[in-house]
Amino acid sequence: MSIEWGVRATQAAMRQAFPSYEERVQQFYAMQEYHLGWRDEQLQAVNADSGKLIRPQLCLLACQAVGGRGEQAAPLAAAIQLLHDFTLIHDDIEDHSPTRRGRSTVWHLWGVPQGINAGDGMFVVAQLAVLQLADAGVEPSVVLEISRRFNETILRVCEGQFLDISFEERLDISESDYLAMISRKTAALIAASTGLGAILGDGDQAQTVGLFEFGQALGVAFQIEDDVLGIWGDEAVTGKPQAHDVWGRKKSLPIIHALANAENDEAATLRSIYTKPELTQADVDTVLAILERTGSQGYTSGVAQFYHAQALSAIDAVQAKHQQALAALRSIATQLLGRAK
Repeated sequence: MSIEWGVRATQAAMRQAFPSYEERVQQFYAMQEYHLGWRDEQLQAVNADSGKLIRPQLCLLACQAVGGRGEQAAPLAAAIQLLHDFTLIHDDIEDHSPTRRGRSTVWHLWGVPQGINAGDGMFVVAQLAVLQLADAGVEPSVVLEISRRFNETILRVCEGQFLDISFEERLDISESDYLAMISRKTAALIAASTGLGAILGDGDQAQTVGLFEFGQALGVAFQIEDDVLGIWGDEAVTGKPQAHDVWGRKKSLPIIHALANAENDEAATLRSIYTKPELTQADVDTVLAILERTGSQGYTSGVAQFYHAQALSAIDAVQAKHQQALAALRSIATQLLGRAK
């Protein structure tokens, strides 16, 4: 199964999950399709950036690695991507983000009420995609088990978002608090991608547990790598301004590390800057200097490497039926460490 085939199969299953509709509600679905990169701002058909589709790829490969058929997993891969995109629509509202992937966000074009409603609609479309597994010949008991775990994953993601929002007005966040948040908000869905793929492929308990653990550790490493890029990433590559997360006063792991390890006066300065409603270039430069003196970039990269090693250890212990698919999973994990965007 090639990456190109996986992307095509996922996108086809995503489209199939959308119901037929009357013309009077066309815009409701068109706004969702706009977010997915299928329409432009005038809601005309287009093929824009729809993201890396990493989670669907992980799902398809995990299913294949334990002996399942990739084509049968396409509805689940689609559901996982649709769920991810539902969270992004709502994230953009909650973060007041006007752009994503170089385009205006749904709420920024059509208002917060329509943005919320479009996200809710995509949440349901994701559920419908899961149920399409039955049409692909999956046993009803397996569909039910996957649906249950899929919804448990949604709750964990929402728990993570709750924690993330609750951190916005706090400066006493510990590294443990932060890891608990990203383990839910980011890692839970990546763990579901690999673990549910294994269940669908009829993996045994050891294979399924191993692939859940792989996805969970990979998800944590992925988010921590994102923390590094959010501050030190190359604007020409990431498409985001340098020190983007500092400008946004995001309490990512480098900031949490610096607050815990800076000298008293510098820690106080960092707290003062992070309570300002808006920052200046001088503020950002000060934060970057404190991060450098506390070694926060190196520390954060080291934590990412730790969880990345856990992910590779978990996947190396999986006894796969399809070694090529397992190797592809390992390759994706390796490429995510030290990525440029």
